[in-house]
Amino acid sequence: MANVVRDVMTPAVTAVRPDASLVEAAQLMRAQDIGDVLVVKDGALLGVVTDRDIALRAVADGVDPLTVSCQSVCTPEPVTVQPDVPVSDAVQLMRMHAVRRLPVVDGGTTVGMVSIGDLAQEQDPHSALADISRAAPDTWPGTTGPVDGGF
Repeated sequence: MANVVRDVMTPAVTAVRPDASLVEAAQLMRAQDIGDVLVVKDGALLGVVTDRDIALRAVADGVDPLTVSCQSVCTPEPVTVQPDVPVSDAVQLMRMHAVRRLPVVDGGTTVGMVSIGDLAQEQDPHSALADISRAAPDTWPGTTGPVDGGF
């Protein structure tokens, strides 16, 4: 069983510039089958924008996702975790701040992302959440990209 965040995190992260449009962020999420992108400027983590942020902070308000920047809807100054922190501390941070994902930052550089799904796979590999997290993405008929929800 993993003891520290480094052992369970996803080492690859996807980032966008603060002025990137929500469409750019959504296209990256779709292409990489992820639910969030980091908003980064000059190597500094400014925020995290999730698929839910796009839906609730932009589309639901009727704004044009082609003209709205990621920085304007992201969660600024997100809660982060260091790679050598015990997994139990990451779980506690997620509970305390009611978040599903934590950027993993080492010396000011984002080195990964740990999600509630990553932790479920590690701590309870037979749970429903672990099964869902391991499952291959669904695709819309006629497309090759992943789709959440399996409609």
